[in-house]
Amino acid sequence: MKQRTRFMSALMSGLLACSLGFSAFAEEAETPMPDSFKAKIKNIPEEKLEILESPMPEMLLGTMERFYKAMEKKTPEQVEAYLDGMIEVAEASKFNPETDMASIPLNTESKGFNSWKTERPQVLNPKREPGPIHLSRYMGGWNTGIKTFANAPLAIYPDDLIAGDVDVAIVGAPLDMGSYYRGQKFGPQAMRNEYGAGGVDMNTMVDPSRVLSIVDYGDIAIDNMSTELSVQHVRERVREIAETGTIPFIVGGDHSLEYPDVAALADVHGKGSFGVVHFDSHYDAGKGRPHWLTHGQPVYRAVKEGHVNPENYIQIGLRGPWPGPEGFEWMRNNGMRYHTMAEVEKKGWKEVMEAALAEAREGGKKLYISFDVDVIDPAFVPGTGTPVPGGLTMREAIPIVRGLCAQNDMVGFEIVELDPLLDPTYRSALNSNFVMHACLTGIAMRKEGIADPHYFSELTTEHMQPEAGIKGREEGLREEVDVNYAKPQQ
Repeated sequence: MKQRTRFMSALMSGLLACSLGFSAFAEEAETPMPDSFKAKIKNIPEEKLEILESPMPEMLLGTMERFYKAMEKKTPEQVEAYLDGMIEVAEASKFNPETDMASIPLNTESKGFNSWKTERPQVLNPKREPGPIHLSRYMGGWNTGIKTFANAPLAIYPDDLIAGDVDVAIVGAPLDMGSYYRGQKFGPQAMRNEYGAGGVDMNTMVDPSRVLSIVDYGDIAIDNMSTELSVQHVRERVREIAETGTIPFIVGGDHSLEYPDVAALADVHGKGSFGVVHFDSHYDAGKGRPHWLTHGQPVYRAVKEGHVNPENYIQIGLRGPWPGPEGFEWMRNNGMRYHTMAEVEKKGWKEVMEAALAEAREGGKKLYISFDVDVIDPAFVPGTGTPVPGGLTMREAIPIVRGLCAQNDMVGFEIVELDPLLDPTYRSALNSNFVMHACLTGIAMRKEGIADPHYFSELTTEHMQPEAGIKGREEGLREEVDVNYAKPQQ
């Protein structure tokens, strides 16, 4: 009985690992069945042997080779008992209409059924002219007034976006139910409270806040009991922004958001009309799980429903224990591009970055960027639920995001999976803001007529000395010495 309990426990642990998408059990080349094993199973019914064609043996012991090795010392009776155990787990894992709910029932008689997303009627608000609203009484300063994304004014309704001729609306989507490790719902709050999303970009000397009209569009309502209900509302709100001609920047929240965000933009721009560059340490194209959407499945659902053509999907930064060969084969079979950290080690970051930049421009399609902060090495962003070592540095992430947003006609941008509860410092939110600022800078560069992804300002990259200093002296631009500087006036 103890041996059977250990077997069932190990097998259920394997099932759980697979359901989370981080199984270490990868499909390998077919392992031939040893003659000794064939002899042990010759009297076992065929229907029982079918379990050997399922993932069960590999889920238990990693590979078929290890499974066969584990069976070497077992009697035919023990082998059959082992198969019976696997069959029992396989059957117990399936949906049972007699004991399982096919869907979660909701109380449709509740008077507050939609209260979580009910809008406040404008008649209850003071009358005002449409347009962005500044939430500080002061003219300048980052640390004044009510905190907003990029210290930008607030917009509440589509009319505000239209009246303000808004280029970019940054909206929070505090959803974290698609992740096994919660806390991403506090991502928008953390990024508002930290600096880095506003101001000049020293590399290019472009200040997106001066070139673009940027607003904080508040947070999208989330039903904290249902991912599926919430993402439908997220889709409505993102669509609402895009329909005004404003570029939505979505701050998550977990990566389940990629599905409604991409679907909303397909609603507006057309299915298959834009590409996606997906920065992530995980490929997030999982399928076949009890829930149709989690933070590990948005790519598959977006492709499956035809919102984006897989040929126009580019994965950057993949590493760690998921996916195995079957995931990469799925991407290859569907025409998807991918650039793993293994490729970076093999070819160098410069070559990989150039390839990704070139691929993003193929076909002249518009572009959406989905940026999971766990693509960055956890040394720079420890505040994320599924960190994987060996990721991008900030010096690698910022230039490629800036270049992509400068080169391409952007339909949107999202930054997800920031979990500030896992970082006692400020650096995860800080670096997330700087990534978002890189895309804002790229969009501002493009508006200014700078499409070169490798553009650098001469002012900040060349000090031009001693010639510049000599010229400054001749033209009277040199600072004069004043020994009484800062002394009290008599």
